[in-house]
Amino acid sequence: MASPETGVLAARARALAVLRIRSTALAVALLPAAVAVVLLAGRATGHLGVGTGWDLARWITGGLAVVSLLLAALVAVVVARARPALSPSVPISEKSAPDLYRLVRDLADRLEVPAPSAIALTPDCDSWLEDRTHRAHGPPRRSGGPAGGERRVPEAPVLVIGSPFLWWMRVAELRALLAPVVAGTGPSSHPDIAAARRFIRGLDAAVAVAARARRPVRDLPLRFVGRVARLLLRAGREHATIMERAVATAASERAQTVDYGLRIVAQEQVGLAYAGWDRLLTRVALPAWRMGRWPSRLDAGVVSALTELSRRDRLADGFASRLGERPACDLLEEPGAIDRAASLLAARLFHGGPAEPGPDWSPVGWNQYPEEVVDRKWRLEAARLHRVLDNLPATALPAPPPASAAPAQEPASAAPPLSYARTAARTPGDRPAERPPADEPSLGPSADEPSLGPSAADRHDEPQPAPAPGPTLARVIDRLAQGESAGDLVAARLGAEVEREEREEAARQAAHGTSQQDAALGVAWGDGMAEGGLPLFPLQPPRTGRELLADHVTAMVCCAAVDTAGAAPGLDWLDGPALLVDGARRADLGRPVLSLVDDGDAEPLRGWLTTIGVRPEKPVRLV
Repeated sequence: MASPETGVLAARARALAVLRIRSTALAVALLPAAVAVVLLAGRATGHLGVGTGWDLARWITGGLAVVSLLLAALVAVVVARARPALSPSVPISEKSAPDLYRLVRDLADRLEVPAPSAIALTPDCDSWLEDRTHRAHGPPRRSGGPAGGERRVPEAPVLVIGSPFLWWMRVAELRALLAPVVAGTGPSSHPDIAAARRFIRGLDAAVAVAARARRPVRDLPLRFVGRVARLLLRAGREHATIMERAVATAASERAQTVDYGLRIVAQEQVGLAYAGWDRLLTRVALPAWRMGRWPSRLDAGVVSALTELSRRDRLADGFASRLGERPACDLLEEPGAIDRAASLLAARLFHGGPAEPGPDWSPVGWNQYPEEVVDRKWRLEAARLHRVLDNLPATALPAPPPASAAPAQEPASAAPPLSYARTAARTPGDRPAERPPADEPSLGPSADEPSLGPSAADRHDEPQPAPAPGPTLARVIDRLAQGESAGDLVAARLGAEVEREEREEAARQAAHGTSQQDAALGVAWGDGMAEGGLPLFPLQPPRTGRELLADHVTAMVCCAAVDTAGAAPGLDWLDGPALLVDGARRADLGRPVLSLVDDGDAEPLRGWLTTIGVRPEKPVRLV
């Protein structure tokens, strides 16, 4: 087994190779100036000939020297001033987590490496060290040199910990998991390795600066800087990659002596935490984010999600029994406040929400999630579906039966055909028996219009038609059950409507969530991190029209079940919004809905509605 010193020596060798590339680039930039100096010195001392040719050579080399020095200065200034990208994180002060800092320092003492300079949390299932010594990320510490001057003191990197680890893992497991990460501060403090890393990160930041240049005056010089930076990155890519591998190897070898057996168990928890965190974000948090609400206790929710996963998955059996031990979040003084900050940052990264809460971006607790997110989500989607049906061409809607073919008396439960969300399609001779509400247009003839049917006095003995119903599930089913291609037009219109709403929401978020607000909140992105717009890490690809239609039909069915069958909205920690019937989740709705949307077959869905006791002809309440 190789010793940690072997890995450090290998990393230092590769770091020197990276620094030699930097020195070679500097030598190439200074070469024309050196030749010009030789020619001018030869002329002054008389060692080189005098004549037109020599004078021309001196002028040419002098001009090349000036151009190369200017270009080299341009590249050096851009690389030095570019801010290296930082991982978005929530800084944790020592005052807010003294026990966590004490654990990390004790771990560093056992590993005989420098302790990290600070700790930060990120909404991800990973942990790493991050160099934040750039002048844009904070003033560097300086101390007096032996000659009375000032010299830069190397600063240890920042330890970034995935926030789900603190809530799911136990204290001993977290210490074992962080051991190889903290051990990396030893190689990171080596001057050659630190200089090579700064050089690579500076080049990467310069490429980002060049990529986001848009103004014509700055475009050409920055494009040149970008080409040079990419050339240097390609030259040092292999050396930098092997250097980082050697650093990781050295850190792993050094951490072998600290909690090695417990680290194997902790690594199993990492995979479980990643699976639960991914399901929690995509199935539970994403629906709330799309509605302008952000769950404020995501890290606490991941414990419930992973406990549920442990209950369902045989491979995870027994993992939930660890919950009796002390969780790592007890190392924080105010875990609720830190969980709230990490949850807001997660919404910012994965959905692109505003940088701070507001009227249209408010937190929601898990207790309020079913009523404020699930129920509202269903009703918003049902309302959108009916708006799309309202805007369809008249020929695209089911045609009402002819008046001559209609029976003399219809059953009281039969609903008239609908032409839009809240009013019934009229046939000649029909007139509502009751006065419509003030917010709906009157369907009866006005005083200036001739009556097309018998007067009310002539038909007072006839049964009066029912009032115009609200939006019903029967209308949706009848529209989609016309054939296999009946939903194509609805899906296309629905996709266009959702895309329009998402564009408006993105424009509103771009206006509210600016980089100035991020800076005021202490979120440092670095050059090029958030320039392309948020979210940085979208959770799901855009949904197709058919997928959107299936989601909206499911929402309409759930609304009808809640309003007519006594069902209730619920929360499943792994699958998100759930329909509860008699207190139990019904997970068998997907197949009947897909049969209606994809094949135009409504019989499976009608059978499911009959089993639950849903009345599709009854209007539902929309938002």
